[in-house]
Amino acid sequence: MSKAEKRSEIVHAALELIAENGFHGAPMAMIAERANVGAGTIYRYFENKDVLINGLCQDLEERMYPVILTGYSADSPLRDRFLHLGAALLRYFIGNPLDFRFLEQFHNSPYGVEHRRDKILGKNAGYNVFRELFQAGVSRQVMKDLPLVILFALAFGPLLAVARDHILNFITLDDDLIARTVEASWDGIRN
Repeated sequence: MSKAEKRSEIVHAALELIAENGFHGAPMAMIAERANVGAGTIYRYFENKDVLINGLCQDLEERMYPVILTGYSADSPLRDRFLHLGAALLRYFIGNPLDFRFLEQFHNSPYGVEHRRDKILGKNAGYNVFRELFQAGVSRQVMKDLPLVILFALAFGPLLAVARDHILNFITLDDDLIARTVEASWDGIRN
C-alpha cells in the first residue's frame, strides 16, 4: 500500500468512527485498527488526534466545495446564488451522510469553534463564497442587516436540520422539496 493510500485509509477510518461514535469514542488505536495499520503508523501521517481531526475537516472541505460550486456564477443575482449554494449544499450532505455527521460534530465542538469563527470573519483562506454572498447581500440591502453569524444561523440552521432529518429517515427530500426548503431559508434572510 502506498503512502497516499495508507493516509486515505486512515482518514476514511477516522471519518467513519467519528461519525459513528463521536470524537471521544474514536481513539487513535481504534482508528488504526479500522484502517488496518499499526497504531504507530498513524503518527507518521498525523502528529496527534487534533491534527488528524483538523486535517479531516480540511479534506472534506476540499472535496465538498468544488461540488457545490459546480455551475455557480458569481455574476448571478444574489437570490439565485443563494438558492444554488443552499440546494447544492443540501444535496451534498444528503448524498454524503458521513461527511455531514462529521462536519456537524466538528462545527459544534471545541475543534470547530476557531475554524468557524475564522471562516465567518474572513480570516480563513479559500472557500469564503458564503461569507462573500452574505456581505454583498447586506451591503446591497437585499438581505437583512444582521451580523454574519446570525445570517449564517438563519440561512443554514434550517438546511442542516433538514439534512439531518433526511439522513435519519424522518423525511425524504426530493428535488422539489429541496428547492422549496432552500427558498424558505432565503425568505428568512431576505429584506
